[in-house]
Amino acid sequence: MKILSALSKLSVGLISSLLFSACGGGGGSADSTTPEPAFASKEALGEALFSDVNLSGNRTQACSTCHNPERAFVDDRLDAFGEIGAVSMGDDGTSLGDRNTPTAAYASFSPEFFHGTRNRLNSDAGAYEGFMGGQFLDGREANLKGQAGGPPLNPIEMNMPDKASVVERLQENEDYVQSFKSLYNETIFDDIDAAYEAMTESIAKFEKTQAFATFDSDYDRHIKGEYDEYILTKAALGKALFFSQEFTNCATCHQLQPNSHLEETFSSYEYHNIGVPENTAVRAINNSAEDFVDNGLLDNTTESADQGKFKVPTLRNVAVTEPYMHNGVFRDLKTVILFYDQFNNEERSLNPETGTAWADPEVPGTVNHDELAAPALTDDEVEALVCFLRSLTDARYKHLIEEKGIICD
Repeated sequence: MKILSALSKLSVGLISSLLFSACGGGGGSADSTTPEPAFASKEALGEALFSDVNLSGNRTQACSTCHNPERAFVDDRLDAFGEIGAVSMGDDGTSLGDRNTPTAAYASFSPEFFHGTRNRLNSDAGAYEGFMGGQFLDGREANLKGQAGGPPLNPIEMNMPDKASVVERLQENEDYVQSFKSLYNETIFDDIDAAYEAMTESIAKFEKTQAFATFDSDYDRHIKGEYDEYILTKAALGKALFFSQEFTNCATCHQLQPNSHLEETFSSYEYHNIGVPENTAVRAINNSAEDFVDNGLLDNTTESADQGKFKVPTLRNVAVTEPYMHNGVFRDLKTVILFYDQFNNEERSLNPETGTAWADPEVPGTVNHDELAAPALTDDEVEALVCFLRSLTDARYKHLIEEKGIICD
């Protein structure tokens, strides 16, 4: 598989660098005072930094803690009920966030945060005008490098007091010191801001490697002509529904490329309020104020119309990155499809996870009802859409898919 090949190459490169350094390679004398760096590239250095718990206050949390490479780069730690938590626990062992940790897979494809106009695909709604791209669910960092610098200093995440403290931790590791000096410059640690930025750049470069974006799902194999049997599965029907403006409007927000489905990330990177309700279970335990409302994009802009809007997520690996929505309020992928359908189908009056009526939107005033309007779905069409979404799972994560009563073959 491509991902294993990419990781193997990185591992071989790291091992070779270590052996080369240990053996005094390079033609110099055995007592050379300039050892070879442990990490031969910024990507390899970023890989090490991504998994280093020493860059958190109590040395218990790394980027990979909340973005586990073995679980499609999401936080798969279990909560008190034995389920994958809706929100992440911080390095202090007590702090809980209010938003679900998004996958870091395919994050490099999100453009830098900007305001503009986008001609939509599969849509009768006309062009989209507004904010697009960026990192985090509200776009508050323009790019991956900015995103990488946030969690170490966030008090409810990695909980380091300041950049200087992070740079001090970096200098505890001689391999880092040698590699930073080799890959950046000899005086890199003389400037705290420069050293911190170098760290974030290295992590960002690692996140741009094939390890994060393999494009080797059943869907990709089908598009490349490598999986003819795909057309005989429920996923094929789901694909037809997904890209059809007549039957659904999924692709309005979840299709980026106009002419090719190769390496489609299934996100327009637009921002919308789709009426997601408050996650009351999370709010009951994370010490949120009683009247707290998650403003979403409004936290990053000054337009009141942006309240409650969140970035359209990639659907890559969506079948194995539960729970769902920006606050993790839904646990099952089928529930998400039913949630959308309930805006147009009076038969979908109950949330199947609670057995009660769907809760009201947390921010009702900006819900985009025009985008949510679509023909009602049958039960078979709901299952077909779920099967299509399952087919977007990277090859290395297929074993994580839970059938939950839906057979897709």
